[in-house]
Amino acid sequence: VQLQASGGGLVQAGGSLRLSCAASGGIFGDYAWGWFRQVPGKEREFAAALAWDGATTSYGGSVKGRFRISKDSAKKATYLQMNSLAPEDTAVYYCAGRRAHGSSWPFSEEYQYETWGQGTQVTVSS
Repeated sequence: VQLQASGGGLVQAGGSLRLSCAASGGIFGDYAWGWFRQVPGKEREFAAALAWDGATTSYGGSVKGRFRISKDSAKKATYLQMNSLAPEDTAVYYCAGRRAHGSSWPFSEEYQYETWGQGTQVTVSS
């Protein structure tokens, strides 16, 4: 499967953005999904994950309660709704997909994902 992330941009603190990740070339329902973010000079940080059932979710501590991951199987897309954005949320956001079963939930580590999108920049101004 190939992933294409979009929806990033510039937003003021307190605002919202919704990122999208379009999947192509694979069986969408076979995948669990994740979102990570990265600031230059720092390691990639886990933001959110959605299990195969489409209902089980996990969130990183810094985004819990503000971000929500979801998917639309008909559109073959995964979303990250980001609310109450703060300047520290500024990063490049990456979507990722995991097809293989057998690893422990939550899928909060980079190595647990097989496929990655190209990233979309989110900038939050103060």
